[in-house]
Amino acid sequence: MLLPMLLILLLGVIEVGRYAYIAILVGNAARAGAGYGAQSLPLSVDTTGIKTAADNDFQNNGQDVSNLTVSSSTSCGCDSAGTVTLATSCSTKINPSAGTCTSGHWVVMVSVAASGTFSSLFNYPGIPTSITVSRSDTERVAQ
Repeated sequence: MLLPMLLILLLGVIEVGRYAYIAILVGNAARAGAGYGAQSLPLSVDTTGIKTAADNDFQNNGQDVSNLTVSSSTSCGCDSAGTVTLATSCSTKINPSAGTCTSGHWVVMVSVAASGTFSSLFNYPGIPTSITVSRSDTERVAQ
Protein backbone atom coordinates (compact mmCIF):
# COMPACT_ATOMS: atom_id res chain seq x y z
CA MET A 1 0.00 0.00 0.00
CA LEU A 2 2.88 2.32 0.71
CA LEU A 3 4.86 1.33 -2.39
CA PRO A 4 2.68 3.21 -4.96
CA MET A 5 2.93 6.41 -2.87
CA LEU A 6 6.70 6.10 -2.65
CA LEU A 7 6.98 5.50 -6.41
CA ILE A 8 4.89 8.61 -7.14
CA LEU A 9 7.08 10.61 -4.76
CA LEU A 10 10.20 9.23 -6.44
CA LEU A 11 8.92 10.22 -9.89
CA GLY A 12 8.19 13.72 -8.62
CA VAL A 13 11.70 14.07 -7.24
CA ILE A 14 13.18 12.86 -10.53
CA GLU A 15 11.10 15.36 -12.54
CA VAL A 16 12.05 18.27 -10.27
CA GLY A 17 15.70 17.28 -10.59
CA ARG A 18 15.45 17.16 -14.38
CA TYR A 19 13.79 20.60 -14.40
CA ALA A 20 16.55 22.04 -12.20
CA TYR A 21 19.19 20.50 -14.48
CA ILE A 22 17.67 22.10 -17.60
CA ALA A 23 17.38 25.44 -15.77
CA ILE A 24 21.07 25.28 -14.85
CA LEU A 25 22.08 24.41 -18.42
CA VAL A 26 20.01 27.31 -19.84
CA GLY A 27 21.63 29.68 -17.33
CA ASN A 28 25.08 28.40 -18.25
CA ALA A 29 24.32 28.89 -21.95
CA ALA A 30 23.31 32.52 -21.30
CA ARG A 31 26.49 33.02 -19.29
CA ALA A 32 28.62 31.49 -22.07
CA GLY A 33 27.06 33.81 -24.66
CA ALA A 34 27.57 36.86 -22.44
CA GLY A 35 31.14 35.78 -21.71
CA TYR A 36 31.85 35.61 -25.44
CA GLY A 37 30.36 39.05 -26.06
CA ALA A 38 32.12 40.63 -23.07
CA GLN A 39 35.59 39.92 -24.47
CA SER A 40 35.71 43.02 -26.67
CA LEU A 41 33.56 45.76 -28.19
CA PRO A 42 33.37 44.18 -31.67
CA LEU A 43 32.34 40.81 -30.14
CA SER A 44 29.62 42.49 -28.06
CA VAL A 45 27.59 43.13 -31.22
CA ASP A 46 28.41 39.78 -32.86
CA THR A 47 24.99 38.19 -32.35
CA THR A 48 25.92 35.13 -34.41
CA GLY A 49 29.02 34.45 -32.31
CA ILE A 50 27.10 34.99 -29.07
CA LYS A 51 24.40 32.54 -30.17
CA THR A 52 27.03 30.02 -31.28
CA ALA A 53 28.82 30.22 -27.91
CA ALA A 54 25.54 29.66 -26.04
CA ASP A 55 24.49 26.84 -28.37
CA ASN A 56 27.87 25.11 -28.00
CA ASP A 57 27.67 25.26 -24.21
CA PHE A 58 24.13 23.83 -24.24
CA GLN A 59 24.97 21.15 -26.80
CA ASN A 60 28.19 20.09 -25.04
CA ASN A 61 26.01 18.99 -22.11
CA GLY A 62 24.09 16.50 -24.23
CA GLN A 63 21.08 18.70 -25.00
CA ASP A 64 19.33 19.29 -28.32
CA VAL A 65 20.25 22.80 -29.46
CA SER A 66 16.90 23.17 -31.23
CA ASN A 67 15.34 23.48 -27.74
CA LEU A 68 17.36 26.64 -27.00
CA THR A 69 16.50 30.20 -28.04
CA VAL A 70 19.14 32.91 -27.58
CA SER A 71 18.89 36.69 -27.99
CA SER A 72 21.40 39.38 -27.14
CA SER A 73 21.55 43.15 -26.80
CA THR A 74 24.05 45.78 -25.78
CA SER A 75 23.60 48.83 -23.62
CA CYS A 76 25.92 51.58 -22.50
CA GLY A 77 26.08 54.40 -20.02
CA CYS A 78 28.04 56.10 -17.28
CA ASP A 79 29.30 54.17 -14.27
CA SER A 80 29.59 56.31 -11.17
CA ALA A 81 30.63 54.37 -8.05
CA GLY A 82 28.95 51.18 -9.23
CA THR A 83 25.68 52.79 -10.36
CA VAL A 84 25.24 52.73 -14.13
CA THR A 85 23.10 55.43 -15.72
CA LEU A 86 22.07 54.05 -19.09
CA ALA A 87 22.35 56.22 -22.18
CA THR A 88 19.26 56.66 -24.33
CA SER A 89 21.25 56.06 -27.51
CA CYS A 90 24.06 53.58 -27.65
CA SER A 91 25.63 54.29 -31.04
CA THR A 92 29.05 54.22 -29.38
CA LYS A 93 29.17 50.43 -28.92
CA ILE A 94 32.19 50.02 -31.14
CA ASN A 95 33.76 53.42 -30.43
CA PRO A 96 33.94 53.86 -26.64
CA SER A 97 35.71 57.21 -26.88
CA ALA A 98 32.52 58.67 -28.39
CA GLY A 99 30.73 58.27 -25.04
CA THR A 100 31.46 60.87 -22.40
CA CYS A 101 30.53 61.03 -18.74
CA THR A 102 30.52 64.05 -16.47
CA SER A 103 31.27 61.82 -13.50
CA GLY A 104 32.50 58.24 -13.61
CA HIS A 105 33.49 56.36 -16.74
CA TRP A 106 31.81 55.03 -19.89
CA VAL A 107 30.81 51.35 -19.87
CA VAL A 108 29.28 49.00 -22.42
CA MET A 109 27.33 45.93 -21.30
CA VAL A 110 26.14 42.88 -23.22
CA SER A 111 22.97 41.07 -22.13
CA VAL A 112 22.08 37.57 -23.27
CA ALA A 113 18.69 35.95 -22.70
CA ALA A 114 18.33 32.21 -23.23
CA SER A 115 15.25 30.06 -23.00
CA GLY A 116 14.93 26.31 -23.27
CA THR A 117 12.14 23.79 -23.06
CA PHE A 118 11.76 21.22 -20.30
CA SER A 119 9.69 18.20 -21.32
CA SER A 120 8.42 15.92 -18.56
CA LEU A 121 8.77 12.17 -18.80
CA PHE A 122 5.12 11.51 -18.03
CA ASN A 123 1.77 13.23 -18.42
CA TYR A 124 0.57 14.51 -15.03
CA PRO A 125 -2.99 15.79 -14.60
CA GLY A 126 -3.08 19.58 -14.32
CA ILE A 127 0.62 20.01 -15.15
CA PRO A 128 1.79 20.91 -18.67
CA THR A 129 4.06 18.40 -20.40
CA SER A 130 6.55 21.09 -21.44
CA ILE A 131 7.65 24.21 -19.58
CA THR A 132 9.78 27.06 -20.92
CA VAL A 133 12.78 27.93 -18.74
CA SER A 134 14.32 31.40 -19.23
CA ARG A 135 17.57 32.77 -17.85
CA SER A 136 19.65 35.86 -18.63
CA ASP A 137 23.11 37.22 -17.93
CA THR A 138 24.61 40.71 -18.27
CA GLU A 139 28.34 41.40 -18.30
CA ARG A 140 30.49 44.46 -18.84
CA VAL A 141 32.45 44.52 -22.06
CA ALA A 142 36.23 44.79 -21.79
CA GLN A 143 37.35 48.03 -23.40
